[in-house]
This record gives sequence, C-alpha cells and structure tokens, in this order.
Amino acid sequence: MKQLAIAVWEGLVALVYPKSCIGCRQNLWSQERVLCLACSIDLPYTHYHHISENETTARFAGRLQFVRATSLFYLVKDGTVEALLHQFKYNNNKPIGVWMAVKLASALKKTDWATGIDYIIPIPLHHKKQSKRGFNQSEIIAQELSSQLSIALLNTAVKRVINTDSQTTKSRMQRSENLRNAFQLNIDSGKLVGKHVLLLDDVLTTGATIEACALVLAQIPDLKISIATIGIAT
Repeated sequence: MKQLAIAVWEGLVALVYPKSCIGCRQNLWSQERVLCLACSIDLPYTHYHHISENETTARFAGRLQFVRATSLFYLVKDGTVEALLHQFKYNNNKPIGVWMAVKLASALKKTDWATGIDYIIPIPLHHKKQSKRGFNQSEIIAQELSSQLSIALLNTAVKRVINTDSQTTKSRMQRSENLRNAFQLNIDSGKLVGKHVLLLDDVLTTGATIEACALVLAQIPDLKISIATIGIAT
C-alpha cells in the first residue's frame, strides 16, 4: 500500500512538475530518468570494453604504460552526450553524473574489464576551479562507480597544483605543455606499490590531462594503470 501511494504521488508530481528529457526535451514518464526511452536507445555506445585495441587505447599508445583503456560513449558535437555532460558540469545537475556512472558500471560488469583493479582515482580539479564549480565532475562519477563495482575510491592520491587555463582551443602539444607539472603525488607512494588503479575522467579529447596525471602516478614502483572516461571526442 505504501509503495502504491508513493507511485501515485510521484505520478502526480510528474504531471504538475514534468521533467524533460535532456535529449529531445519531451516530458519524461515518472519511471524515466535523465533521458526518455527513445533517446536512451539511441545513445552512441562505443562498446570499447569488449575491444582491447580501440580508439581510447590508441590515443595513449606510446605516451604511457597502461593495462587497458575504455570510453563509454562517443562524444559528438551538439549530440545527446554533449548535452548531458554540459548539464552535469555547468548546470550543477549531479544526478546526471550518477546516472552516467551507473551506465559505465553496467557495461563493465558484463565483462571482466574491471577485475583486479584496487582503486578508482578521479582526475582532480584545481581547488579554485572546484570551488567555483562546486564539485569535481570526475569525482561524482567515481564515487558512484566505486559503489557499483565495489572498488575502493581514492580521491586524494593526486593533487592538481597548477590552475591551468582553458584547454578547449589548444592543440595536443599545447595542452601537454600547459599541463606540465600541473599534478603532484599526494599520498604515501608505499600504499600503491604493486597496485592496479583506474584513472577516471569525464571526457577524453587529446588525452593530455590524463597523461599528465598518469605520469605522476607512474613514478610509483610496480603500479599498474588503467583508464576510463565517459565520453571520447570524435
């Protein structure tokens, strides 16, 4: 009876205060979250977790040592994934980040991709940028992914010490130079010796940010690194 009452109440709330789909702007049904069913079906999944050599691994090949790498969605300009990430990062819509983490976890659970990973490390933001935004988008995703996969979250292992300017218009070489010395180790390295960590970020473009962070962690003996992102820019 209580569950029925809750369902009726949620239905009434949805009628009076309808939430719209991020993708098509149509009103969502009470059981739908973030996207309507049609837009959810059309999401551009990469399925890279089934492919050992993929575009994500290719972007880091020859730049750093890693075990495996994947991205959940293709990020197309003006597409649904871009709209989702924009709402998440710039409109303080944290539930979208949680929703994306659940999608990523669901995909990884279908394989042994995450087997053997000891810690999830989100790419850190500089404290000034995080204070302005109010949160670190990668940490929101990592928190839920940690819960979904039962892998420990380690969000203080690396610290961003330089508040770099926008990377958007920069080339790969310019981005790498911009990020030189931007990160530093913020943990007793002994805790990670011989461990396997998953570096997590929201979007992969040139890979310069993840590379800069990974190279700091790579100073730790016998540390294995894997990489995952929600989107990969096409």
